[in-house]
Amino acid sequence: MSAQTRAPDIAPRRGELDALRVFVVLGLVFFHSGLVFSPDDDFYVKNAQTTDAVTVLAGFGVVWAMPMLFLVSGLGSRYSIRRRGPARFTRERSLRLGVPLVFATLVLCPLPQWLRLRAADPGYDESYGRFWRRFLTVRLDAADFPFVLEGEHFETGHLWFVVLLLTFSLLLAPVAAPLAARSERVAQAVGRRPVLLLLLLPALPLAAINAFLGMEEGFAGWNRWAYLVFFLFGYALADDGHVRAALRRLALPVGVFGLVLFAGTAPGFVSLDDPFTEGSPFALVTRAVFGAAGWCWVVAILGLLDRPREARAPSRAMVYLGLAALPLYVLHQPVVVALAYGVVGWSAPILIKYVVIVTGSLAVILVLYEVVVRRTRVTRFLFGMRPDPAVTPSS
Repeated sequence: MSAQTRAPDIAPRRGELDALRVFVVLGLVFFHSGLVFSPDDDFYVKNAQTTDAVTVLAGFGVVWAMPMLFLVSGLGSRYSIRRRGPARFTRERSLRLGVPLVFATLVLCPLPQWLRLRAADPGYDESYGRFWRRFLTVRLDAADFPFVLEGEHFETGHLWFVVLLLTFSLLLAPVAAPLAARSERVAQAVGRRPVLLLLLLPALPLAAINAFLGMEEGFAGWNRWAYLVFFLFGYALADDGHVRAALRRLALPVGVFGLVLFAGTAPGFVSLDDPFTEGSPFALVTRAVFGAAGWCWVVAILGLLDRPREARAPSRAMVYLGLAALPLYVLHQPVVVALAYGVVGWSAPILIKYVVIVTGSLAVILVLYEVVVRRTRVTRFLFGMRPDPAVTPSS
């Protein structure tokens, strides 16, 4: 591969990918605040009045947002492995993902579950400390791999993303070198057959996984193993010059095709009793089309935002938020649930409650990050950050 198409060991920052990651993480505050008012989702705290508008609007985010996070993470893993090697990459990911996973599971995840019980039963008066001990009563169960701990109240909650990302990273490390070598040949072929290789090859496994393994509501609507396809694409191909050029050429038509496919899933999601798991042919087709639509959306967004000739240095705000992405993700859901618990009892329109939950949650998580998380080496370590606040990570 030529020097023009081969990604360097130390790659320049791709500002659009940093921006996408920040956009998705902050967008989750809007998304989870909306679930408080959704008639379909079993969120921790529910408003007495709900609206179908939440379900419709949420679908436009579900189809691409979390897949994009996994793809960007896969791309970051490519550079991290090149720089550190598989062994150091495994250690680094185990610390940067494993430590906040354990810490937040022990400290933050019990709160939404406790508030769920209090919201569902006004007579529930168990202290938080007593519930915390019951929350941590767990058993091993490999049937739901990689979520191997089970309990009556235990959950990883929104940290499922961290669990899957850590699992994918550890699975990747042993095969990173041969996968990278093969990906260079595939990337060159993309220049000759972009439609076939960029659309059919990834879209088919995504459609099959969602159709036959089922979609999982707890993982933002996708099957957990579909995210592995996005992660591996990010690792293997997303920053190759041939692939990026093809993505830019195909972005608009693929985006239109993705919108058509997404619209085609509406009859199934509206009419089926359980479109996520039903085994009827109509349900299988609906889930398969959703998987293909999601891939098209991701391809279109990557191509439309990739403007290498217009690359600019990121703003100070984007650098700040980029470093904060993982801590903000870890913090956001317990904060949203806590604020929703206090707001749903108000006598106010849905829109007012929603705005209060969103703005209050954004303010609280940003203040917690600034005042608590980033100020000391200990808290930075616990939230998966590098010890030196001045260091800007490249992955």
